[in-house]
Amino acid sequence: MSTRQDKRVIEPYLFFNGRCEQALEFYRKALGAEVLFTMRYKDSLEPPLPGMVPPGFENKIMHTSFRIGQTRVMASDGCSPDKASFQGFQLSLSVPSEAEADRAFAALADGGQVRMPLAKTFWSPRFGMVADRFGIGWMVSVESAEQKAA
Repeated sequence: MSTRQDKRVIEPYLFFNGRCEQALEFYRKALGAEVLFTMRYKDSLEPPLPGMVPPGFENKIMHTSFRIGQTRVMASDGCSPDKASFQGFQLSLSVPSEAEADRAFAALADGGQVRMPLAKTFWSPRFGMVADRFGIGWMVSVESAEQKAA
Protein backbone atom coordinates (compact mmCIF):
# COMPACT_ATOMS: atom_id res chain seq x y z
CA MET A 1 0.00 0.00 0.00
CA SER A 2 1.37 3.37 -1.05
CA THR A 3 1.39 6.29 1.38
CA ARG A 4 1.88 8.96 -1.29
CA GLN A 5 -1.15 11.03 -2.19
CA ASP A 6 -2.77 10.61 -5.61
CA LYS A 7 -2.47 13.99 -7.37
CA ARG A 8 -4.70 13.20 -10.37
CA VAL A 9 -7.54 15.61 -11.10
CA ILE A 10 -10.50 15.35 -13.44
CA GLU A 11 -11.73 18.70 -14.77
CA PRO A 12 -14.54 19.34 -17.24
CA TYR A 13 -13.58 20.79 -20.63
CA LEU A 14 -16.53 22.34 -22.47
CA PHE A 15 -16.67 23.28 -26.17
CA PHE A 16 -19.15 26.06 -26.92
CA ASN A 17 -18.74 26.17 -30.73
CA GLY A 18 -18.36 29.92 -31.05
CA ARG A 19 -20.25 30.99 -27.90
CA CYS A 20 -17.52 30.63 -25.27
CA GLU A 21 -17.24 34.37 -24.56
CA GLN A 22 -21.01 34.52 -23.94
CA ALA A 23 -20.79 31.47 -21.68
CA LEU A 24 -17.98 33.00 -19.62
CA GLU A 25 -19.97 36.18 -19.05
CA PHE A 26 -23.08 34.17 -18.17
CA TYR A 27 -21.22 32.02 -15.58
CA ARG A 28 -19.58 35.15 -14.11
CA LYS A 29 -22.99 36.67 -13.47
CA ALA A 30 -24.91 33.48 -12.63
CA LEU A 31 -22.35 31.67 -10.45
CA GLY A 32 -19.59 34.17 -9.67
CA ALA A 33 -17.11 32.41 -11.97
CA GLU A 34 -13.58 33.81 -11.93
CA VAL A 35 -11.71 33.67 -15.26
CA LEU A 36 -8.16 32.45 -14.68
CA PHE A 37 -6.72 32.40 -18.21
CA THR A 38 -7.85 33.07 -21.78
CA MET A 39 -6.05 32.60 -25.10
CA ARG A 40 -7.58 33.46 -28.46
CA TYR A 41 -6.75 31.66 -31.72
CA LYS A 42 -4.98 34.80 -33.04
CA ASP A 43 -2.64 34.74 -29.99
CA SER A 44 -1.55 31.11 -30.37
CA LEU A 45 2.20 30.49 -30.56
CA GLU A 46 1.51 28.04 -33.39
CA PRO A 47 -1.10 28.85 -36.01
CA PRO A 48 -3.80 26.20 -36.47
CA LEU A 49 -3.44 23.87 -39.42
CA PRO A 50 -5.21 25.08 -42.57
CA GLY A 51 -8.90 24.21 -42.52
CA MET A 52 -8.90 23.30 -38.81
CA VAL A 53 -10.50 26.53 -37.59
CA PRO A 54 -13.44 28.14 -39.44
CA PRO A 55 -12.91 31.55 -41.06
CA GLY A 56 -13.71 34.35 -38.61
CA PHE A 57 -12.61 32.37 -35.53
CA GLU A 58 -9.38 34.42 -35.10
CA ASN A 59 -10.87 36.33 -32.15
CA LYS A 60 -12.63 33.29 -30.72
CA ILE A 61 -11.37 31.57 -27.57
CA MET A 62 -8.91 28.76 -28.19
CA HIS A 63 -8.61 27.95 -24.48
CA THR A 64 -9.85 29.41 -21.22
CA SER A 65 -10.06 28.26 -17.65
CA PHE A 66 -12.33 29.57 -14.94
CA ARG A 67 -13.13 28.72 -11.36
CA ILE A 68 -16.52 28.22 -9.78
CA GLY A 69 -16.03 27.75 -6.05
CA GLN A 70 -13.23 25.20 -5.68
CA THR A 71 -13.57 23.71 -9.17
CA ARG A 72 -11.65 24.67 -12.28
CA VAL A 73 -13.52 24.36 -15.57
CA MET A 74 -11.80 24.61 -18.94
CA ALA A 75 -13.52 25.71 -22.14
CA SER A 76 -13.07 26.69 -25.76
CA ASP A 77 -15.00 27.90 -28.77
CA GLY A 78 -13.77 24.67 -30.37
CA CYS A 79 -13.31 24.31 -34.10
CA SER A 80 -16.90 24.22 -35.28
CA PRO A 81 -19.55 26.86 -35.84
CA ASP A 82 -22.28 24.18 -35.43
CA LYS A 83 -24.56 24.29 -32.40
CA ALA A 84 -22.85 22.75 -29.38
CA SER A 85 -24.35 19.48 -28.14
CA PHE A 86 -23.85 18.69 -24.46
CA GLN A 87 -25.17 15.17 -23.95
CA GLY A 88 -24.35 12.28 -21.67
CA PHE A 89 -23.28 14.31 -18.62
CA GLN A 90 -24.36 17.01 -16.18
CA LEU A 91 -22.40 19.25 -13.86
CA SER A 92 -23.28 18.95 -10.18
CA LEU A 93 -23.22 22.15 -8.12
CA SER A 94 -23.31 21.73 -4.33
CA VAL A 95 -24.09 24.86 -2.34
CA PRO A 96 -24.17 25.46 1.43
CA SER A 97 -27.75 26.76 1.82
CA GLU A 98 -31.26 26.58 0.42
CA ALA A 99 -31.14 30.32 -0.35
CA GLU A 100 -27.98 29.82 -2.40
CA ALA A 101 -29.58 26.86 -4.20
CA ASP A 102 -32.60 29.01 -5.08
CA ARG A 103 -30.37 31.82 -6.37
CA ALA A 104 -28.04 29.59 -8.44
CA PHE A 105 -30.90 27.53 -9.85
CA ALA A 106 -32.85 30.64 -10.94
CA ALA A 107 -29.72 32.13 -12.53
CA LEU A 108 -28.94 28.94 -14.46
CA ALA A 109 -32.59 28.58 -15.53
CA ASP A 110 -32.67 32.12 -17.01
CA GLY A 111 -32.90 31.41 -20.74
CA GLY A 112 -32.60 27.67 -20.08
CA GLN A 113 -34.96 24.81 -19.28
CA VAL A 114 -35.97 23.45 -15.88
CA ARG A 115 -35.82 19.65 -16.03
CA MET A 116 -36.71 19.03 -12.37
CA PRO A 117 -37.80 21.91 -10.12
CA LEU A 118 -35.96 22.47 -6.85
CA ALA A 119 -37.55 20.40 -4.10
CA LYS A 120 -36.74 18.48 -0.92
CA THR A 121 -35.47 14.94 -1.53
CA PHE A 122 -34.43 12.16 0.79
CA TRP A 123 -30.76 13.04 0.21
CA SER A 124 -30.95 16.83 0.17
CA PRO A 125 -33.08 19.63 1.59
CA ARG A 126 -33.00 21.16 -1.92
CA PHE A 127 -32.28 19.46 -5.27
CA GLY A 128 -33.17 20.31 -8.86
CA MET A 129 -31.99 19.88 -12.44
CA VAL A 130 -31.78 22.51 -15.15
CA ALA A 131 -30.23 22.95 -18.60
CA ASP A 132 -28.74 26.42 -18.95
CA ARG A 133 -29.05 28.59 -22.08
CA PHE A 134 -26.03 26.84 -23.61
CA GLY A 135 -27.45 23.34 -23.11
CA ILE A 136 -25.21 22.40 -20.16
CA GLY A 137 -27.12 20.22 -17.69
CA TRP A 138 -26.78 21.17 -14.02
CA MET A 139 -27.82 19.38 -10.85
CA VAL A 140 -28.07 21.91 -8.03
CA SER A 141 -28.17 20.60 -4.47
CA VAL A 142 -27.69 21.56 -0.85
CA GLU A 143 -25.56 19.22 1.23
CA SER A 144 -27.56 17.41 3.89
CA ALA A 145 -26.49 17.58 7.55
CA GLU A 146 -25.16 14.00 7.23
CA GLN A 147 -23.03 14.91 4.17
CA LYS A 148 -21.60 17.98 5.93
CA ALA A 149 -20.64 15.86 8.96
CA ALA A 150 -18.84 13.23 6.85
